[in-house]
Amino acid sequence: RIEQEVEQLNELISQLLTLSRLNSQQLHPARSDFDLLTIVEAVVADADFESQERGCKVRLIRGQPSVVNAVEPLLRSAIENVLRNAIAYTARGTAVEVEVTQRGDTAEPQAVVSVRDQGPGVPEEHLPAIFEPFRRVEAARDRGRGGVGLGLAIAARAVAVHGGTIRASNASKGG
Repeated sequence: RIEQEVEQLNELISQLLTLSRLNSQQLHPARSDFDLLTIVEAVVADADFESQERGCKVRLIRGQPSVVNAVEPLLRSAIENVLRNAIAYTARGTAVEVEVTQRGDTAEPQAVVSVRDQGPGVPEEHLPAIFEPFRRVEAARDRGRGGVGLGLAIAARAVAVHGGTIRASNASKGG
C-alpha cells in the first residue's frame, strides 16, 4: 500500500514539475517536423491496450497525414493525457473515437485532433474550467477515478506552447 501511495505521489510531483516548466517557459526543446498522424496512431495503440482494463476500446476512426513543426514529446503527452481522461469516463463496452484532420486552405493548414468518449459529458458550467490545474467536476472527485486534475491542464499548456488551442464540448448524445 505504501509503495502504491509513493508511486502516486511521484506521479503527482512529476506532473506538477511539467506544468511548472511549461508555464515558466523552461521546457521548450527544439522543434522538428513530423507527421502528427504517426504519433496519434502510436498513442491510440497504447491507449487501446490500456483501455482493456476499463472494458472499452480506443479507435482511430479517421486519420489524415498532417506534418507539424513541434516538440514531439510535448504533443504526445498532450494527446496521451486527453485519451486517458476519455478512457476514464467512457462507458464500458464502448469506444473512444479519435480523428486527425487538417483545417484551412492556407499555406499553413492546422492539424486537428478530435477525441470523443462515450461518457455522460461534463456539465456545461464546468466546461470552461476543465483545463485548469486541479479542476475536476464534482462527481469525478472521488479517488476511484484516479488523477488530481493535472492531465488536462498539462495538455492545454502543451498545445498552447505550440500556438494551438484545446477545447471541450458535449456531444448531443453524451460524451
